[in-house]
Amino acid sequence: MLPLLYLHGLSSGDFVPALEQFLGSAAGLSPATVTRLTKQWGDDHTAFQARDLSASDYVYVWADGVHPKVRLGQAHSCVLVLLGVRLDGTKELIALAEGLREPSESWADLLRDCRRRGMRDPELVVGDGAMGLWRALAEVFPAARQQRCWVHKAKNVTTALPKSAQPGATKAMQEIYNAEDRAHAEKSIAAFAKTYGAKFPKAVAKITDDAEELLAFYDFPAEHWIHLRTTNPIESTFSTVKLRTRVTRGAGSPAAALAMVFKLVESAQERWRAITGAHLVALVRAGARFERGHLVERPEAAVA
Repeated sequence: MLPLLYLHGLSSGDFVPALEQFLGSAAGLSPATVTRLTKQWGDDHTAFQARDLSASDYVYVWADGVHPKVRLGQAHSCVLVLLGVRLDGTKELIALAEGLREPSESWADLLRDCRRRGMRDPELVVGDGAMGLWRALAEVFPAARQQRCWVHKAKNVTTALPKSAQPGATKAMQEIYNAEDRAHAEKSIAAFAKTYGAKFPKAVAKITDDAEELLAFYDFPAEHWIHLRTTNPIESTFSTVKLRTRVTRGAGSPAAALAMVFKLVESAQERWRAITGAHLVALVRAGARFERGHLVERPEAAVA
């Protein structure tokens, strides 16, 4: 029998109204009802993962491997998530599948499948620098630029420092990714290295070795910077998913658990807002050039 999957702590303000039409109150659901619902969710997820992507142009993509509070198929499995920004600036879930966060092959399988279904190279992919994503990305979507998530990076740096040095380092890193442009960010990196390099070279190397990938967002419109320097669109969605899901009895069905996560994210998508400066996304895709966050060269095709 499939596990009884509860959604708890719900309110009309949460992002689950699409599921409420299936569940109503979690109390008293029969095994037959649970089986029917989870089968429908599974069918919906299967159809989603097989859909044609050739008509969808994702200019920016966020990627992350997250661990919701559901039991998946393997001991170290997570949910691999791709979320994109379309030409009109709206956000859309691209793919959601079970996999392993670190090995590149899990990411390569997911990316190859997206490529096979018609997805083209994004302009920029934002993700955690520790993932096997980057090797897979270079293979499958080699034209995409890479942006390391500053939230993940800041955590990695601070854990390599003693507690006494962490507040100052955190402020110094904020001065890097909040700089007015790339040139000022590079100066802030140099200042960070000068301040902490002698005592904490390993922590500093986490910044200097990835400097290009940490500052890539500065080459895009300034309106987009806040969206491109972290994987927050995925993190914020799944922080709520984790609060809303739990498996309550039995060994559980990994497929049913993954399907429920998909339905929660699908419902959340209805409330996602377009990114700031949405009108600039099409210019980015057309090859427009930006300096210090401002448009300096408009492609001929866009002018026409």
